[in-house]
Amino acid sequence: MFSIFKSKPKLKELIPSDYVDIHSHLLPGIDDGAQNKEDSLFILNEMKKLGFKKVITTPHTIKNVWDNSKEDIENTYTKLKADLPQETDNLQLGVASEYFMDENFLAQFKAEPLLTLKDNYVLVEMSYLNPPMQLLEILFELQLKGYQPVLAHPERYNFYHNNFKMYEELKKAGCLFQMNLLSSVGYYGKEVAIAADTLLGKKMIDFVGSDIHHENHIKSFQNKIIIKNKEALEKAISANVFFN
Repeated sequence: MFSIFKSKPKLKELIPSDYVDIHSHLLPGIDDGAQNKEDSLFILNEMKKLGFKKVITTPHTIKNVWDNSKEDIENTYTKLKADLPQETDNLQLGVASEYFMDENFLAQFKAEPLLTLKDNYVLVEMSYLNPPMQLLEILFELQLKGYQPVLAHPERYNFYHNNFKMYEELKKAGCLFQMNLLSSVGYYGKEVAIAADTLLGKKMIDFVGSDIHHENHIKSFQNKIIIKNKEALEKAISANVFFN
């Protein structure tokens, strides 16, 4: 799967000057990402050094884990912009959320508007242990409500690695796929990298995201990519300009 004969570029070398990131966790104290304003400042500055032009940060919304309401997220975002006006303006910071798909999410989007990446594009995720029983129903109802689901890091759902047809089913069900950039350097392990490479090879990845939570994620942009579908990765990276 992976070539050892050609020298691979570092991940940071693939980031274009107009890159728009659509997945990160840099709002302070609101989920498992930045824990305070100092963490947020560090991540913002490092993203700028990596060449990011715009960042739409996406704190988790998970019932009974990260009970973030739309108002909580927007208020935290507004306060960070007030605390770090220069850094958040330099990076063109925007805000959305990464929604955990379960029965609570189904009730939520039927009752109130969601925080979207742009227009009706909404970032969604599911458990790493197993998909929700009503996954296809959630996706159907979400689109019926007018939203376009963008599935975060499909390559990280190990239960699909040996059942690749499910990726095709999700595509047929209307999902767009957002791959994590760090999957290309093997950050989450070899199996996830292989899944990412396969999805890229089959032209199933629509967008990418950094999913940056902390310093270790930042450092990993210095690593060389280990996947072979470099051109497909670059195309997906370039596609993020849609969210500018």
